[in-house]
Amino acid sequence: MTGVTALGLPEARRNEAAALFRSRGVPHRRIEEWKYSDLKSALGESGIGAVVGEWLVGNLPSGVEIFDLAQKNPPDWVREHFAAATDNTMSAASLALSSGGVAFRVPKGAQIADLLKVDFTGAGHVRGLLVLEEGSSLTLVEGVGVSDFRNVGLEIVLGENSSLEHVRVSPDAGEAVLVEEATVRITSGGRYRAHFASFGSKLSRMELEIALEGEGAQAHLSGVSVLDAKRHSDVTTHVIHRVGNTHSTQLFKHVAGGSSRAVYQGKVTVAKGANGSDSNQTAKALLLGDGAEADLKPELEIFADDVKCAHGAAVGDLDAESLFYLRARGIAEAEARGLLLHAFLDDAVAQIANTDQRELVRTELLAALRAMT
Repeated sequence: MTGVTALGLPEARRNEAAALFRSRGVPHRRIEEWKYSDLKSALGESGIGAVVGEWLVGNLPSGVEIFDLAQKNPPDWVREHFAAATDNTMSAASLALSSGGVAFRVPKGAQIADLLKVDFTGAGHVRGLLVLEEGSSLTLVEGVGVSDFRNVGLEIVLGENSSLEHVRVSPDAGEAVLVEEATVRITSGGRYRAHFASFGSKLSRMELEIALEGEGAQAHLSGVSVLDAKRHSDVTTHVIHRVGNTHSTQLFKHVAGGSSRAVYQGKVTVAKGANGSDSNQTAKALLLGDGAEADLKPELEIFADDVKCAHGAAVGDLDAESLFYLRARGIAEAEARGLLLHAFLDDAVAQIANTDQRELVRTELLAALRAMT
């Protein structure tokens, strides 16, 4: 292969990504998908830069293959799956500007019990690739290190009857601007279960495009955010049912205080002929102050018959009667509010299958809620 970059990416592909980003520039609020998260304004004059981000593997479970994308001569599985064509502006930016990243492969039939822990750290642009081959399973725990600006492009490929649980916890990152774009391709019988917990930053955005490409493919997404002060958290999803008899669910809960902003944009597309698709979206937010804001925008785009699709969104305050009930039984107001907020969030947290990770997220949520109440 001629004209190959350090990422093992054909030079022509990198040039295409660079041209796409140059033609569009840094996303801003006049772009529909970014109307609630003005990246250009958040970055200011510094822009996106060209610094290469960093990654750290906390542990590498036995049986998982790893490849440093900064090295030359990538294996066949990286060449086959890495840098699939994308129309995502910031993903194109990471392809054009990054020369580093990490790739993992779980071989056919491997059932990996230990957690794969990966932290994306430092400033700049970085890429990631995870390939699960037929009949394999894994739990991915993704950490988010604090940085002035970081852009992560993550690709996940699930083979036939494979299973991935993906847990991502984004801490309170102060004045950081953190964005990530994940593309997930799921073949027949593949199961993707993901949970995203966020405590906000100056601008934090997790964007997912998930394609259900084979019968029996499933994607189950859940997430929570607890925001205070001027923190901002955005989860934007697009789930595409390309074939019939596929299933997706989404459940996102937000608590926003101070002058924070919680954003959920969830789009589901059912392609022509994808009969038997089943999809459900739910997004809810509680506002704890007059300056807090929640923008919840579920969408359905259906081109097939005989489907089962539903979506809903709600924004409000704590239920006054429930608060009164607890206060009347001698529970202090701050504790009563904390109990109600925890109960509101917990059905989303309960979606995490891994017990240790579920309890870790609950602990982080309780600490954040105590600080707010």
